[in-house]
Amino acid sequence: MKKSLTATLFGLSLLISSAAFAGEKTVTLAVQNMCCSACPYTVKSSLEAVPGVAKVVVSYADKTAVVTFDDAKTAVPVLISATTDTGYPSALKG
Repeated sequence: MKKSLTATLFGLSLLISSAAFAGEKTVTLAVQNMCCSACPYTVKSSLEAVPGVAKVVVSYADKTAVVTFDDAKTAVPVLISATTDTGYPSALKG
């Protein structure tokens, strides 16, 4: 009985600790193929459709997208795929 209780508590602590490490991240993507002032709208829409994305700011002048997201729900490769699939290949800037 004591061993199963210990194992259960250990399992719960792992779940809680992994949730504690998950959080909001902000990344800047360098976005290609933006050739007019309407392009940022498409890029922004594609990123906002990704589950876990909280905020997107796209700059046509800088050719960037600053994305704030929950890293427990999505990851940078998913964000890159979202823009690439709509015709705007991107990569982490920097």
